[in-house]
Amino acid sequence: MFKTTLKIDGMMCAMCEAHVNDAIRKALPEAKKVTSSHAKGESSFLTELQPDESVLKDAIDKTGYTVISLDTQMYERRSLFGRKK
Repeated sequence: MFKTTLKIDGMMCAMCEAHVNDAIRKALPEAKKVTSSHAKGESSFLTELQPDESVLKDAIDKTGYTVISLDTQMYERRSLFGRKK
């Protein structure tokens, strides 16, 4: 599983977060746990396969926001007590 974190410029409120989340979900229907924070200026989500960065950037750019950086890393789920699953 992969966790992707994007730094995004232009988000000012909760509606901005919703617009970015919708753009991510439409571009990558397999995305799970899509969250955004306008205070931090970032969004993150989980996918089974590594996402196509160009598709993601294009989808967010079309909404009027700008992707500053994109980072995808391996993600390991942990159990309640911090053990790897």
